Amino acid sequence: MSDSSPLPPVRLRPEAELARDALSTPLLSRAARLARWAGPETRIDAGGGLVEEQLPAAAELLGLSGDDAAAYASEAWRVAVDAGLVEVVDEEAGTVATGEELALLTGGAPHDVLDVWLTALETVLADASVPDLDDLVGAMDAGGEIDLASLGWDPEAEAEFLDGVLGNLYLLTAGEDGPGEAPVPLPALAASMIVPGDMGEPTNDVLEQVSDAMMRLDDQFRLLEPVGLVAYQPVDEALMADTDEEPSSPVEETDVSRYGMVRLTPLGLYGLRARLLEAGFEAPAVGDLADKGADALLDGTATFPPAAAQAETEQWLARRESLTAARELLAAARGLDAGAPLRRLRCQQALSLVGDEAEPALREVLDDPELGGLARVWLAERGASDVPAPSQELVFWLTVDTLAAQLAAEGNSDELRDLVAGLAQQHSGFFAAAWRVDHPAAADVLEAMGRLHPDKKIAKEARKAAFKARSQQGG
Repeated sequence: MSDSSPLPPVRLRPEAELARDALSTPLLSRAARLARWAGPETRIDAGGGLVEEQLPAAAELLGLSGDDAAAYASEAWRVAVDAGLVEVVDEEAGTVATGEELALLTGGAPHDVLDVWLTALETVLADASVPDLDDLVGAMDAGGEIDLASLGWDPEAEAEFLDGVLGNLYLLTAGEDGPGEAPVPLPALAASMIVPGDMGEPTNDVLEQVSDAMMRLDDQFRLLEPVGLVAYQPVDEALMADTDEEPSSPVEETDVSRYGMVRLTPLGLYGLRARLLEAGFEAPAVGDLADKGADALLDGTATFPPAAAQAETEQWLARRESLTAARELLAAARGLDAGAPLRRLRCQQALSLVGDEAEPALREVLDDPELGGLARVWLAERGASDVPAPSQELVFWLTVDTLAAQLAAEGNSDELRDLVAGLAQQHSGFFAAAWRVDHPAAADVLEAMGRLHPDKKIAKEARKAAFKARSQQGG
């Protein structure tokens, strides 16, 4: 992902709901319980972790049992320290006390709770990029130092890989063409990081890299689920069994869910957006523009997908009376700059959501050369009477403006291709009139029509008209 282009807008749950989700995550709730349990007798080692003798008591407090109980308790303690739920009083003596942040979990605002959770998330993400403990022990030299070269482990590269995977998962969740809240197969997520976009059939080497990445991600997502970032269905352990052994039960080879399925939780979507914003990305959320002016709404939603643009606009309109909102939108839609056609398109879409009480605002701009066309469309769609017929000049100006907006919004889409073909078919003299239209985008629109029209003769006619328009504009 590039931090120079905006990411798809996301729809976040209310902070109060997300804070409740954060408090109920296994890891943060365990960390809070340990923080309340800690007292004068609690001792930590030089790294801030609970001394080994106290891990069984911590595990018992958390209701943990089995071989991994001590490890889970140790992880929860580390989160408690990192998140400020526990404070180190004396490093040499190894004593601790309750941290100031603990009170925020019960008495703080939802945003305070989420800040504590975000700190916990960073701790877990850092842990997820570290190799397995057995691998670390095996890589120790005689002096007790870890030989990273023998592990083939690059800490920075590991963190970047995980960030990239989570970034792709964010895009899939936020994008309107993606699965949304549906789970994503782990092989697809791994392949998104490994397989080049222009590669046809992946080579055996690439497939092996994808398989290795899946196994790494399987371990990492198992760590990330308890903090509430993802909901994860792990890789079927039968797939990782010795290939000479028969699986304990028959499995369906085409069942992709056996290879792992992952989705971002609503809390995870909030957390990744917060990290992306911190990293300098433009990561909008629906509702960000609700308290801003109409100019910010029209410019901000210019690149939004249709459903997100409508949701944002509905929130903006909900805070205003229809007549006032319509006047603000129309004023913000004026202009002859490159972004103006798309602003007017977004304005027209926003006005389709206001009530009939906005009619006076539309009648006020009937004589406006930039807004008169869209005003007539709005009034006609509502069956208004006494709407003056548009001049031919206004009809062509509105047509060029609409095509310029569609080009900016969609590029050379199939829908625009069909619109161009329909226009040329319905109006035999379209190009002869269009190049004379006093619109800054006339030449660009005609050039686009020349590219998009399937009929070579008509496409040539469009290009000639574009040349005339360019000459008329002095370009």
